[in-house]
Amino acid sequence: MALSVEPTIHYPDSDGQPMADNTRQFRWIVLLKENLECLFANDPNVFVAGDLLWYPVEGRPDIRVAPDVMVIFGRPKGDRGSYQQWLEAGITPQVVFEILSPGNRLTEMVKKLQFYDRHGVEEYYIYDPDLQELSILVRTPQGLDTVEMIDHWRSPRLGIEFVLGEDDLEVYYPDGRRFLTTIELAQQIKEAQQRAEQEAFRAQQETQRAEQEALRAQQETQRAEQEALRAEQETQRADRLAAYLRSQGIDPEQI
Repeated sequence: MALSVEPTIHYPDSDGQPMADNTRQFRWIVLLKENLECLFANDPNVFVAGDLLWYPVEGRPDIRVAPDVMVIFGRPKGDRGSYQQWLEAGITPQVVFEILSPGNRLTEMVKKLQFYDRHGVEEYYIYDPDLQELSILVRTPQGLDTVEMIDHWRSPRLGIEFVLGEDDLEVYYPDGRRFLTTIELAQQIKEAQQRAEQEAFRAQQETQRAEQEALRAQQETQRAEQEALRAEQETQRADRLAAYLRSQGIDPEQI
């Protein structure tokens, strides 16, 4: 009797959906993902991913979702084709972000909320950049619940702060620095380099001035030593002359 072989279950790395529907949505996804990468760059056990399929249940490739951005504490950094939770010590992504676009439907967002609630997400952020509306849900004993006071909200897990400005949402690092786009970061680095170059140039000028002052002081010392030597030589000549006059019976003080 032939042994039956169980078919291999395939967990696709792509759901065939685009990462973003427009440039604004994409810009926000990149802004959050890259700045969160920077925030936890020195912690090897915080994994940050963007548009990565998350499979929470082994054997069920149909149960999946790809958060725009997700943060998982307790998992090492590294490349993955998907996040298969049973291969990741069973750890659920603790924080997820969704950036809305005009193509997002209410039913889709309700399903995602139910998914994140069912599978243990601790913090769920939904931002609509067109309407500048931010929704925050955090886990309570009853499940994910809406946060009412969202302006200047500080994430319990991430430590970052959300500030609703007049024109846009702003996100800040725990130390107060604002999340920057790649262009802003490049400009900041360029300005820092320019300031460093200017400081180095000023330091070089100060060094040159100090060297010039030291050279002038050395020259003054040399001139003073030469004057002292000439004075000593004159004194010696006067002493010899006086000695000669005395040897001739002449009192030099009477001359």
